[in-house]
Amino acid sequence: MEGIVIRNMSVDDLPQVHAIENLIYRDPWSISSLSYELKNSEAILQVATSRESIIGYVCIRSILDVTHLLKITVLSAFRRRGVAFHLLEKALQKLRQVKGENLYVTLEVRESNNAAISLYEKSGFKENGRRKGYYKSPDEDAVIMGLNIHKWSGNKTTQGQSDKGT
Repeated sequence: MEGIVIRNMSVDDLPQVHAIENLIYRDPWSISSLSYELKNSEAILQVATSRESIIGYVCIRSILDVTHLLKITVLSAFRRRGVAFHLLEKALQKLRQVKGENLYVTLEVRESNNAAISLYEKSGFKENGRRKGYYKSPDEDAVIMGLNIHKWSGNKTTQGQSDKGT
């Protein structure tokens, strides 16, 4: 993770984040959707940067009594380097600081996305169900995963570090 900085997303980051959305997703979020999340007091948005360019981002939002990991994305050239893991860990640490420990975080992931499932399991998420036919193009089930923040210990190597992500 040398040279990678994880920090809060700012409005100035929206064009770069939107460009990544368009590059990676079939149905990318619009700039207005990203802006809405950024302004939402119940959302945590962070970016990972390398040489001041955004290489990944995460969005977690609470809606009433449910907290959901909405997005975690890393440019393909930076995958398998721990960027997504550190983004997720930092976001979960911030979530615990802001919301406390009586919290459950959920997510959905394509059943074929073994790399993402492995990432979530490494961070302590457990499978707790499936949604048949949740994804389209191609049609695929979603694996529903969850994490009790009060049981989550976080990664020992990221706790106590600065937002430099080193």
